[in-house]
Amino acid sequence: MYKIIASGLGTGFSRFAPGTMGSILGILVFYAFHLLMNRLNLDVLTINLTSLIAIIFVLLLGVYAIKKVHKYWEHDSGQIVIDEIVGVWITALAMPFKWQYYLYALTVFRFFDIAKPLFIRKVDDMAGDWSVMLDDVLAGVYGLIVMQLLLFTNVI
Repeated sequence: MYKIIASGLGTGFSRFAPGTMGSILGILVFYAFHLLMNRLNLDVLTINLTSLIAIIFVLLLGVYAIKKVHKYWEHDSGQIVIDEIVGVWITALAMPFKWQYYLYALTVFRFFDIAKPLFIRKVDDMAGDWSVMLDDVLAGVYGLIVMQLLLFTNVI
């Protein structure tokens, strides 16, 4: 079960860009989650609060799964993509519900996750189960800031 969680339902086993595949799964799940909540006519505050609770829950579950799979896989193995899922969810938090914004969020998150600017690389180089998750959380936070700035300034 922990391997399924850590690998993002198996997307981490992709031979082509497992981190990107995990991120794509993450953004699709987040979009579907928001689609369902919009169809239930929930208000924006409830949607955002529920999304934040889901992010925290999956973050904690993901760190626990990472700890378990580190017994079998190397530290920050390419098969571990639950961190990408959490990171892209953070980037997509509190956006208006338009599919284009989710595509932008995916792109912005992948930029920060791959380039690792602004201390992301330092966190990535740390040892421990939490470091696997925290570099993507930080990339997600930077992505969230960029997305909110783009939305606030009407660039997108």
